[in-house]
Amino acid sequence: MRMPRGYKRRLLVFLTIMGPGIITASVNQDAGGIATYSLAGAHYGYSLLWVLFFTTISLAVVQEMGSRMGVVTGKGLGELIRERYGLRPAVLMLSILVLVNLANTVAEFAGVAAAFEIFGIPRFLSVPLIALFVSWLVVQGTYAIVERVFLIASTLYLLYVISAFFAHPPWGEVLRQTIQPTFEMDRNYLIMLITLVGTTIAPWMLFYVQSSTVDKGIRWKDYKYARFDVFVGAVVATGVAYFIIVACGATLHAHGVRIETAADAARALEPFGGRYASLLFALGLLNASIFSAAVLPLSTAYVACEALGWETGVDRRPKEAPGFFSIYLVMIGIGAATILWPNVPLIPIMFFSQTLNGILLPVILIIVLQLVNDREIMGEAVNSPLLNLIAWGTAFVMSALTVLLLITFIL
Repeated sequence: MRMPRGYKRRLLVFLTIMGPGIITASVNQDAGGIATYSLAGAHYGYSLLWVLFFTTISLAVVQEMGSRMGVVTGKGLGELIRERYGLRPAVLMLSILVLVNLANTVAEFAGVAAAFEIFGIPRFLSVPLIALFVSWLVVQGTYAIVERVFLIASTLYLLYVISAFFAHPPWGEVLRQTIQPTFEMDRNYLIMLITLVGTTIAPWMLFYVQSSTVDKGIRWKDYKYARFDVFVGAVVATGVAYFIIVACGATLHAHGVRIETAADAARALEPFGGRYASLLFALGLLNASIFSAAVLPLSTAYVACEALGWETGVDRRPKEAPGFFSIYLVMIGIGAATILWPNVPLIPIMFFSQTLNGILLPVILIIVLQLVNDREIMGEAVNSPLLNLIAWGTAFVMSALTVLLLITFIL
């Protein structure tokens, strides 16, 4: 049966447009994110699955706002912040974001080291090789080539879905706890809740999705395809998180196994889920770590250069955008070198970086909401009341959870 010409044309346009939304959402399933989801499943079973329903909606709305601002203005978020608030406030806020992203980059290389060590390859070999690979990919590649590589990496997250089915979870119980919210006024539970949301909707995403949309040159007449790309990315990203929690809940939590990292989860899965579940989980961690080790420093380079008014873009050559590529390479170098330092506390770095994401998110989100509702910037493309309700609700919930966390620490 032949596809009607109109449908075929729309499909081809979507395949041309797709990329920024799916890639940005997929990178959220990085080493720190997988560690967070693994810990959530291992320590709390299926009791936190309900959170993912709300984070899917919030993630889609937050990503859509960034993509829309990129299409309408042709400018990255860092540049808009500098123009609206001035250079000093922009540099101060974005400096904090760069430090958080640096911790996240270290976490990605920690994931690279841990994933390769599962297969018997020492970090002193794997980390430098991956650092060189991702540096070469972005510095020497074009936007189209880099995006193609990232999209291929995004599809490999399906390994976690397969791994969850190998774990043979009780699907009736899984579905029940998915739709039955639970809440505990416990410090560890609140930290996990904030971290779970913070790793699913990270501050750097707001910058990367907008910058990559601008870099790709998407026009308003094709925006409906970019919006669909964002929505698909949100569903796929939280779906992967869902199956990671299910896999660890069905095996590790069910048998009272405590873990500290995603690598621990990959090793511990084998006695309960079988060798294939363990292997697929480890391969997923390896893919996620390499993928994110390339994208996170790239998002940081976009942020810093936009705030300072410097040239950005993967399609440019190092001589055309020296600051952009220098920041990228410095982030890669620091992230890789930190992991090679003896006795560095990898586990606290990985988990703390995700918690910082959750604490910083409402601040960045409030700034984005002010920009996307400014008619001088967005014209008629400002937020609808429904989008504002969801986005402001996300900012409020994250702020409230942070306050509750501080109260539990004080008490």
